[in-house]
Amino acid sequence: MTYASAGWQSVGQGWWQVFDIAVALVLSACIGLERELRHRDAGLRTQSIVGVASALFVLVSKYGFGDIIGPHVTLDPSRVAAQIVSGIGFLGAGLIFVRRNAVRGLTTAAVVWLTAAVGAAAGAGLPLLAVIVTAAHFVMVYGLSPIARRLPDTKYASRRIRIDYVEGHGTMRKVLLQCTELGFAVEELGSSEVETGNGDGTGRRVSVVLDVRGKGSLQELASALDEVDGVRGVSTRAPVE
Repeated sequence: MTYASAGWQSVGQGWWQVFDIAVALVLSACIGLERELRHRDAGLRTQSIVGVASALFVLVSKYGFGDIIGPHVTLDPSRVAAQIVSGIGFLGAGLIFVRRNAVRGLTTAAVVWLTAAVGAAAGAGLPLLAVIVTAAHFVMVYGLSPIARRLPDTKYASRRIRIDYVEGHGTMRKVLLQCTELGFAVEELGSSEVETGNGDGTGRRVSVVLDVRGKGSLQELASALDEVDGVRGVSTRAPVE
């Protein structure tokens, strides 16, 4: 039996199914673009693949086994779609890592999970719900982040501080020691070269961003670090999820 003789639209390969996949692609790409612009892992390509694949799994689950159903064969059309949650769990686990007492990647993993749900909704023929959840994602990312930054700091909150210093004076070792003495734990460190001073390599200025956690005053820490030999500037800012 060919698709033509069976009526290819009747077996789940019609334009409505193509529309479902297109909706999943557009919405998941929007989520991925937001991740890409914020320089987060699992960006445009990853989110798009997750959304489209989830939509296809749902469509396969709905229509892929209709030709074998008979008097003695019954199928649960939700079984394939239900495994999307398990599969995304493994993918999300690969995005989460623990460094000392800090857990990173939870938000990214949650976004991948949400993208899979959006794709599944689109594949199930629920485009309105898929659009609403995608819009809710942007509300949560751009609307809740400023609110979270305005919440009172606690000793459990992670805070970010940027330090500009000149290499060659053991400055970073002194900075880390000063953080420890003031009761702060450094959870993550990222650096980038700002500019090169002399031609012999000395005097190179480096910008370092520290994610710190502690119950002390961040302003007091910034003032103390500004007094460290070799430090040229200190600024504080809230970490971005």
